[in-house]
Amino acid sequence: MTKGIFIIGATGFVGRALARHFLNAGHAVLGLARSDHAHANLSAAGVHPVRGDLDTDIAPVLAATRSADAIIYAAQIAVEREPDIVRALTRHLAQSGKTFIFLSGTGVFMQRTGGAWSSSSFAEDDLFAPEPLATPRVEAEGIVRAAASDGLRSIVIRPPVIWGPGDNGPVASVYRSVAQTGAACYIGAGLAAYSNVHSEDLARLFSNAIEQGTSGALYHAAAGEIPYRWIAEAVARDLGVATRSLTMDEASEVFGPFGALIQSACSRSRDPRTRAELGWRPDHLDLLSQIGEPRLRALANPQFNLGAPYEHA
Repeated sequence: MTKGIFIIGATGFVGRALARHFLNAGHAVLGLARSDHAHANLSAAGVHPVRGDLDTDIAPVLAATRSADAIIYAAQIAVEREPDIVRALTRHLAQSGKTFIFLSGTGVFMQRTGGAWSSSSFAEDDLFAPEPLATPRVEAEGIVRAAASDGLRSIVIRPPVIWGPGDNGPVASVYRSVAQTGAACYIGAGLAAYSNVHSEDLARLFSNAIEQGTSGALYHAAAGEIPYRWIAEAVARDLGVATRSLTMDEASEVFGPFGALIQSACSRSRDPRTRAELGWRPDHLDLLSQIGEPRLRALANPQFNLGAPYEHA
């Protein structure tokens, strides 16, 4: 059994799911805490807090990596900072033989289609033209994978949209659009699609990668894909409202600039290496199983909608 797993980003949506998974499996879990609030939340969840900050106080973070057998990087920081942070971590861990897993995302090959469908889909090591905003993320992936030649068991996991209990992903954003417009909204033709994976299935993939992943490997995790218009139509049926197509300018007002970018783009992924090497299979296959959840219906009520930002890993 792994003695300790240090999650950098344990207070985020994905980090919390990973912490629950590893705690339930009997592992000791450490988590980075940048504030008193985060420290208290991690302690309450059974996670040992490590006080530090990737930008202003990285020394305790580096020290904590030495006390864990596996380190998972799932932090949400400015993407342009990722290469420098990952380089510092992998250099510190060089020749340690420890496992270091970097959480990336399929936004690296996102295609800006304006809501149209794209026939392109990408397996783990397919060539692609990087999304310009994600260029630093692609660089960080390369740093991690190259660290495998320097005595570190380094792995990249690149999931698509991640959904599950408490998420703020595409279904939540469509419910929230009803509070703002009175209709369930999509962009353009609404045929753009991101592949998706449930947070519990993703956590199992991390376990599999720690146990049997190949050093230097890149793994995808795709359970399915649903066009955004189908999500809007399902929400509309649930609430008894109409659907509405938005222009990109309108979408920026409704979903926010980042949400509009994501929901107008295609990012379709395949995961043959993950399934062949790690034996991974998702259990949660239907993103639309979220439809009708009370927490989501509440987002459609203008009185309770707080306008949270779109969440995407």
